[in-house]
Amino acid sequence: MTSLVGLSTSSVFPEGTEAAFRIAADLGYDGVEVMVGTDASSQDSYALLDFVQTYQVPVLSIHSPCLLVTQRVWGTEPWGKLVRAQAVAEQLGARTVVVHPPFRWQRGYAQGFVEGLARMREETDIRFAVENMFPWRALSKEITAYAPGWDVRDEDYPHATVDLSHTAVSKTDAMTLVRDLGSRVAHLHLADGTGSARDEHLIPGRGSQPVAEVLGHLAHTGFTGNLIVEVNTRAAPNDDVRAADLAEALAFAREHSMPMAG
Repeated sequence: MTSLVGLSTSSVFPEGTEAAFRIAADLGYDGVEVMVGTDASSQDSYALLDFVQTYQVPVLSIHSPCLLVTQRVWGTEPWGKLVRAQAVAEQLGARTVVVHPPFRWQRGYAQGFVEGLARMREETDIRFAVENMFPWRALSKEITAYAPGWDVRDEDYPHATVDLSHTAVSKTDAMTLVRDLGSRVAHLHLADGTGSARDEHLIPGRGSQPVAEVLGHLAHTGFTGNLIVEVNTRAAPNDDVRAADLAEALAFAREHSMPMAG
């Protein structure tokens, strides 16, 4: 069984959520991951259902609003955001909610994060896949921004999202990460990076990460999660270039995620 390849709605920014559905349909993606953000339609399950029906593209996963710019999206209470993400995922037929580790200053949320996710698992079949992050840097010093921490290997998360732009920023060996996590890898954010301090989200194959090797390893070990293209196309000068970039990413994913014969 080959994994489904989805397009993150963040990959078409500054265009909106509906544009991601349209582009995914045009290019032949298997579905989308909805990055819940400041675009009102990304927050509205009924609008999302309309996009699913209009473009005949399913929602594979929901990315809970975890960014600094989305602190007030779906309220300000972190657990409330996850409960809402779970409900939307269930309504849309998605099986995964992507969530970042808490920010260090979200003290109560951070202290009960691991146990709280475990409790939520008892109430739903939705998988909460915690994403690997990276240390923040200022004046060449690392800043502790996340708690319990940015490395998902340090906690007993049953499901993890591996992001191959974040491995570049944190200078984590991506192959070691996926091997260490083993069957806990439930979801992949397909991107690339050069190892700079900036979270680049390059088209796969344009950076220094072993993206093809990671895809091959996952295919060989029976990975059945989704591969989500989460790239930055803001520099694309026009729609045709953006579409070509996203088509290239889709082709890369499919070429390198095919299980080896024999």
